[in-house]
Amino acid sequence: MRYSFYPGCSMEGAAVPYLKSLEAVAGALGMGIEEIPDWNCCGATVASGVVGDYPAQVLAARNLALAEPKGLDVLVPCSSCYMNLALVNRKFLEDDHFRAMANDALGAAGLRYNGTLKVRQIIEVLVKDVGLDRIRTKVKKPLTGLRVAGYVGCQTPRVFPWEFDDPEQPVYLDRIIEALGATPVKFPMKARCCGSSHSITRPEITTGSGYSIITCALEDRAQIMVTPCPMCQMNLDAYQGKVRQHHKLEASMPVLFITQLMAVAFDLPPAAWAFKYNIVSPFAALERFGIKP
Repeated sequence: MRYSFYPGCSMEGAAVPYLKSLEAVAGALGMGIEEIPDWNCCGATVASGVVGDYPAQVLAARNLALAEPKGLDVLVPCSSCYMNLALVNRKFLEDDHFRAMANDALGAAGLRYNGTLKVRQIIEVLVKDVGLDRIRTKVKKPLTGLRVAGYVGCQTPRVFPWEFDDPEQPVYLDRIIEALGATPVKFPMKARCCGSSHSITRPEITTGSGYSIITCALEDRAQIMVTPCPMCQMNLDAYQGKVRQHHKLEASMPVLFITQLMAVAFDLPPAAWAFKYNIVSPFAALERFGIKP
């Protein structure tokens, strides 16, 4: 299994633990991930409200053009990056006018994209390509008894609804949690929005969303939450203090990337857990498995 790997901007910033744990887990699973050379932002930070849809989409297309010579599926961990690259990839196949215009722009840098690649989200790849059986064989520290809320977020399952998961009640993340020996809790808000970038402009939106999501997870006694989305992880982890302050939330909820929990279950070295980057400590929830600071 080999993939062209698109890390995206967040994995070099707020989502560093995602990158570190994903690289370690991919190695353990025998996944070959080859970073796209000279990749650039997926276009999310220069979206339509700033420069317009077309320049943002050409930015996304540049990454695909750089990856195309290798002919490998493009593995994308970040939900926003997956959405942007996957939608542009589909547009190259379905919109002849856009394809011509985008390739004209890419031509200024000596690039061209022919629409031959598939853009894949990490959760889909783990379930469909790697397989749950292989994940189970790598588990050296079964997380038996750990109650986990799998927070998918709003983007991943809705980019192309039903293409690889239920957009309203996704199950792929829960199946991975089960493969690690843990118990996925009942979590009706697993695909609700976290408030996204409103954390900067309208923080009351993200703290309100965070409160609803965390309390929903706590209703079925979740001890830890996992997600594949950097924005969701940041809003629920880094801003959890504000959630407690503004909504009188007494409980703490560690929020990890799913690959961090996989690194624990695979009994990989502490560097692969990358817990030092998390704001809400997961050590109390994981102490029974011998996980200590």
